[in-house]
Amino acid sequence: MIPRMRTPHQGIALQVRNLRKAYQDVVAVDGLDLEVHSGECFGLLGPNGAGKTTTVEICEGLNTPDSGEVLVLGRGWGHQDRELRQRLGISLQETQFSEKLTVDETVQLFRSFYDRGPSPAEVIAMVQLQEKAQSRVGSLSGGQKQRLALACALVGDPELLFLDEPTTGLDPQSRRQLWELIERFKADRVAIVDHGRMIALGTPQALIARLEAEHVVEFALAEPSAIDETLLRAIDGVCAAERRNGTYRLQVSELHRAMPSLLAELRRQGAQLAELRTHSATLEDVFVSLTGRHLRDE
Repeated sequence: MIPRMRTPHQGIALQVRNLRKAYQDVVAVDGLDLEVHSGECFGLLGPNGAGKTTTVEICEGLNTPDSGEVLVLGRGWGHQDRELRQRLGISLQETQFSEKLTVDETVQLFRSFYDRGPSPAEVIAMVQLQEKAQSRVGSLSGGQKQRLALACALVGDPELLFLDEPTTGLDPQSRRQLWELIERFKADRVAIVDHGRMIALGTPQALIARLEAEHVVEFALAEPSAIDETLLRAIDGVCAAERRNGTYRLQVSELHRAMPSLLAELRRQGAQLAELRTHSATLEDVFVSLTGRHLRDE
């Protein structure tokens, strides 16, 4: 049985206003504004160093801002913090468990921190770790440990759940399994953050739709010669074209029309491909379009 989450606080679940945090000369968060509604799932997208973890830690009450206001379920940190923590579930970017305890003992320990919530057995079943309930944590795989971390975040039946990069470092299969478990928390809105500032906000579908293209084509040439980007933009089905660091990047609305025309244009100019790849447009493509950098670049 999957335990039912408590009804979220009515109205605004999380409100961040003009949040600022610096570490000596490095500005981690620079005047960030966020608003997350009750019943909504919200995601932060940005490269390393964008200020995501610092923002989340401040919202969780694990870090203090230099200035700005944070209201969590209508409350600010520093007043009746224990009562507020009873209403939150937190899965950190990296959770350290005692490797000598079993899965069941670990979940029981975390359950003891809360006044109410489902039984450890219910939560272990929820994250599909029943067969590992009596296994020591040290024997779990990376994906199983991440599922255990999620169980410990859910064991207090939280009104607001924080997940900080829950799939970092996992292999593709484990990542897929974990996302299936938290499917009901899938982001309805995403804030794209760069250098501590929000540069775009919307649903994943709406942000991707800004590209006006369903596909992205990237290619590089075997020779250092360049192709006129104006000619690439004129190809049937191409919405936008640009060249960065020797790689051409096309935003394409109709891949089946654009690809033959692109290959014909390359042949006409006597250019030979060194690399060619295509994929459906993603949030990373939105980030590249806005900043000129890939998320992985930093």
